[in-house]
Amino acid sequence: MTQKIALVTGASRGLGAAMAEQLALRGWHVVAVARTVGGLEDLDDRVKAAKLPGTGGLTLAPMDITNEDAMRHLCRSIHDRWGGLQAWGHTAVHTTALSPAGSVDMKDLDKSIACNLRAASFLITMVEPLLRAGEGTAMFFDDPLIGGTFSAAYGASKAGQISLARAWAAEAAKVGPLVRVETPAPMATAVRARFYPGEDRSKLTPVRDEAARLVALI
Repeated sequence: MTQKIALVTGASRGLGAAMAEQLALRGWHVVAVARTVGGLEDLDDRVKAAKLPGTGGLTLAPMDITNEDAMRHLCRSIHDRWGGLQAWGHTAVHTTALSPAGSVDMKDLDKSIACNLRAASFLITMVEPLLRAGEGTAMFFDDPLIGGTFSAAYGASKAGQISLARAWAAEAAKVGPLVRVETPAPMATAVRARFYPGEDRSKLTPVRDEAARLVALI
């Protein structure tokens, strides 16, 4: 395998899209996964429009990470085509309507758990062999919003995901793959806008700049 291969889940917008773009511009081939077809196509357009020498490529995979059959098929396809992965960035997240802990809608909680926790756990089982084969790195992203006011369903499921990632990191420390849990700087993303409406976004870190910093850690 001569070209580095990365999987980015949640690649249609925000940090995931910016990381996928940065990786591709640095010569990686990126398998970009998201439900939003338009967002993936916009990502592809930006990479092609850059016209930088040495730019890698994109494989657009419009699918829902909670669909286990689809994720199983995707990982098998990655194995068959490239043999492994050098990186996995997991940015996919489901955020519910803001709600006090005492008023959480159970359907919202179920969706949060399905995307933020169960899907992450299932993906680890599918992606771990690919990362070991490619001597790769997995990267998860902690969120200071966890435990904040009105973040109950999102915060609980996201906290579970980070606990899962930290356990994986400890277990894989000697045998691989390398698992990193990073805390991105506050960025002007749609998720943050939901939790901090009216915030002066000019003081936040540009998503592209933070993506470049995080990609450099892989």
